Order: sequence, then C-alpha cells, then structure tokens
Amino acid sequence: MTDRRPTSAPTGQGTSEPASACPPPEAVPRSTAEVARRLALLWDRPTPSPLGRRARLSLTAVVDAAIGLVQESGLEALSMRGVAARLGVGAMSLYTYVPGRTELVDLMIDRAYEAFELPDPEADWRPALEQYARQLHALLGRHPWMLTLNRTRLPLAPHVLDADEAGLRTLIDTGLPEHRVVEVVELVNGLVWGLASTAAREAAESSETGQGYGEYWQEWSGFWVTYFDVERYPTMTRVYQAGAFDDGVDFDRVLGRLLDSVENTIDQYSTGASPASRHD
Repeated sequence: MTDRRPTSAPTGQGTSEPASACPPPEAVPRSTAEVARRLALLWDRPTPSPLGRRARLSLTAVVDAAIGLVQESGLEALSMRGVAARLGVGAMSLYTYVPGRTELVDLMIDRAYEAFELPDPEADWRPALEQYARQLHALLGRHPWMLTLNRTRLPLAPHVLDADEAGLRTLIDTGLPEHRVVEVVELVNGLVWGLASTAAREAAESSETGQGYGEYWQEWSGFWVTYFDVERYPTMTRVYQAGAFDDGVDFDRVLGRLLDSVENTIDQYSTGASPASRHD
C-alpha cells in the first residue's frame, strides 16, 4: 500500500480555501488536464452507442491486445502501432478508444487487477492478509511486465484501489494504530514485489541463456575451492555448513514468518505491552 492520499478535501467536505484561489480554466497547467483525462478514462469510460453500425473494436479488446503484446515482448515493446498490428487495424483507429500509450498502460494495470480475488471482509485478519499477499503474488506472476513499473505510482484505478482497500481492511480492526496498519501492508507489498521480481528475472535469464539456476552456479563451483576463505567469511561458512542455503527462499515459508511477526505485534498492542520498536 503506497501513499495515495488526497491532497485536497474529498467531495462534500469543507475546505478553508477561498473560491477565488481556484485558477481560471486557461491557467490550469497542461499536466492537470492530462490527469483529468487519465482519471476520466479509468472511472468514467464511455459506453458504446447502441445506434449505428457495430464498432469493429472495443476498449477491452485494445487493452487485452496490449497486455498480450507486453506478455510476449515486455513493456518496453509497447506502442500504439504494435497493438494496432496485433489487432489487424491501423494505428490511428486506436485513438478512438485511448488517447495514447500512458493512458493505455493505466488501463492495462487496472485490467490486470480485475482478477485479484479480494479477501472476505468478514474473515479473520491472518487468513485475509495471507490471501491478499498470495493474490498479489499470483497477479505479478501472471503479469511480470508490471514488475518494471514504479509500484509507488500505480494509477488511481478502480481495481487497484479495490485491492488497496482490501489490504488495509484486513488489519484495521485488529487494534493496531492506523499508521501501523499502513506500515504492515506496505511491508507485505514490499516482500511480495521483491520475491516476485527475483523469480521473474531468474525465469527470464534462464529462458534467454538456456541455463537454469543450479547449472549456472555449478559452473562457478571451483571458486569455493580455489578462492573462498573460511576465516574471512566465518558467518557464511557457518550458515553453509548448517545447510541453510539449500532450500533457497521459499515464498510460503517467508510469508508465514512475516505473518507470525505481525501476529506478535498485534498481540503486544492488544495486551498493552510496548513493542520494542514502537516509535509512536
């Protein structure tokens, strides 16, 4: 959960800002117009007219074609021309549905989040938070192109915010202060995005080189005999001898450890104990 708080009062709430402070339309920066256009496309999508000849394309078809393209070639390959070629139409025909590449990426992200299965609002916090984390991990596994995005600037899109809301909801009634809820959900997000990114990069490199993880490190096995110094790296030696490197980093196991830590923190707050790193 990243900080997507409003910087002005939501609709219906009072504000001390005088009406005269609002700039006239001609003074509104171009970036503001772009933001308004992007939000309108996400939240106020035009519906096809029932009159006249049926359109050959639809906004959904355009977005799905774009996702198909980046699944195959990566986000850097995305272009209006490339999507049009995939649909068998001219590039200019796409602008009837979406103004440009930036808006198209917004829609692709929201489309990807449609498959996010939200936790039951009535579920206990732990299974709900675990489902949230697993759904996010699965989403990034289905759409590895999203891992190249800045996750702190995802669009303010309906399905993205649905997931954000669900993540916060899992902890909001556990007794944790609201700012701790945000921190925990962000910790979960960071873990999931980090592990998903590592897995995606390893899969891509294995595919490109034809050499799996184990094969790669087998190639370098001579290093441990020729150069590795147990006196210089005693901790690494101890960990290796304990077999701790054998299993790698398992998502299920690491997520379980994190949830255990969250449970311990909730218990401390519920009993009135002071967590060591509270910093309230």
